[in-house]
Amino acid sequence: MHAKYAGKWYKTLTFEQKTTNFLPDGKTDVATWYEAMKVPGYLRIDFAPTEKGDGILFADGKMFSFKDGVTKGGRNFVHPLMVVGFDVYGQPAQTTIEQVRKMGIDLEKIHVEKWQGRDVYVLGADKGDVRSPQLWVDKKRLVFVRLIQLTGKEKKNVSETQFNKYVKAGGGWVAAEVLFFVDGKHTTSEEYTRIKADANLSTDLWDPEKWMSVDKDYWK
Repeated sequence: MHAKYAGKWYKTLTFEQKTTNFLPDGKTDVATWYEAMKVPGYLRIDFAPTEKGDGILFADGKMFSFKDGVTKGGRNFVHPLMVVGFDVYGQPAQTTIEQVRKMGIDLEKIHVEKWQGRDVYVLGADKGDVRSPQLWVDKKRLVFVRLIQLTGKEKKNVSETQFNKYVKAGGGWVAAEVLFFVDGKHTTSEEYTRIKADANLSTDLWDPEKWMSVDKDYWK
């Protein structure tokens, strides 16, 4: 994956995201998020309306949650979807290998499957196993399309993430649709629009100390 796009993949990415959560009572909750990414390892999410100061920041291996412009501090967290969907193209392959192994994925296991009509590599599981932690990668494009992890307090729930409807962005790709499932039930969907690669962005966007003071209109 890294070698195919070495020196070509975008360094920054911005997009508008429609987030739909499917609630237990059958209703839906829809929100708009604005996101700015720097590869590898940095992602800023501003919840609309941005003036309120709510959002999430991933930076330097930590996650910061903001409410009314204030955070209680960061906690150690490496975003798995950042790793397999974006960071893999902007950091040494060995770094990604170590991070993927920490996700419980056995890289000694690999086979080929069909997924949405395309050939994919499946890493971390034997053929027919759809419960073990595993990563699915499009064989031709070498982009991530499916991640299965075990979640919940006892790690018994099967969490699935799909990266669908890929579109070109700069020298790389972006999945314009992201779907989340828990034990086969669709819980959340994300739709990306206004996608822009390699925008000239201030590094202050990913500084938790400057969460409110930086110009947040990057998405415009």
